[in-house]
Amino acid sequence: MKKVFSIIVAAIMCVSLAACGASTGDKAGNGKNFVIATDKGFSPFEFQDANGNIVGIDMDILAAIAKDQGFTYDLQYIGWDASIAACQAGQADGMIAGASITDERKATGWTFSDGYFDATQGMAVASNSDIASFDDMKGKKVAVKNGTMSNQYAESIKDQYGFEVITFPTSPDMYQAVIGGQVDACMDDTPILKYNIKTGELDMKFVEGTENEPAQYGFAIFDSSKQELIDLFNAGLKNIRENGTYDEIIAKYLG
Repeated sequence: MKKVFSIIVAAIMCVSLAACGASTGDKAGNGKNFVIATDKGFSPFEFQDANGNIVGIDMDILAAIAKDQGFTYDLQYIGWDASIAACQAGQADGMIAGASITDERKATGWTFSDGYFDATQGMAVASNSDIASFDDMKGKKVAVKNGTMSNQYAESIKDQYGFEVITFPTSPDMYQAVIGGQVDACMDDTPILKYNIKTGELDMKFVEGTENEPAQYGFAIFDSSKQELIDLFNAGLKNIRENGTYDEIIAKYLG
């Protein structure tokens, strides 16, 4: 366990975002600072731009909520598994990483905010692949990111369609496995796949008709003593929905 914590600490890239907090005044956050962990390479929700800035839907929503509620935060851009581990170890107060709200996660210690985005999971293949549906997947390999809803979705249907599930630690790793031909397809959140294919970041194509039922993304904590952060997030989310900021953020990335 100590080794895991050491790896996390070594990998942490803390980005100070004090400017996002704006004035404290009589706002609920009252100038408090939190440590927030996030995923890596999960565009358009969180990713590094050409200038090295961490941007995306989740980042803009977090910044808008922090400004609305009057708190600041330090961002740990460390990846999915590391974000969970950091929160569980008390090294981060909460995480925003396109995390789907599920009863299974709640039962294992996750506490979620109100949902801030509806997303499905689906499948993509290399641009030159002749795979057109799950029916073409018998004997094939499907890449997923470990511990995600896409991982669960793939596991739930693998026997039905006869494919093997291969897990990877990050989205870029599994995308490269598809493009490089090590696996036949990957499953990920539909908006992430479609965005990256549309922008040319991924030389792949989305397989229509492979989506599951939608689930909401939520901000998460793993310690009941951090409930204040959930309350601030919910209050800020409500306000930015009402004042139009939320819609502007979504339109900025998804049109």
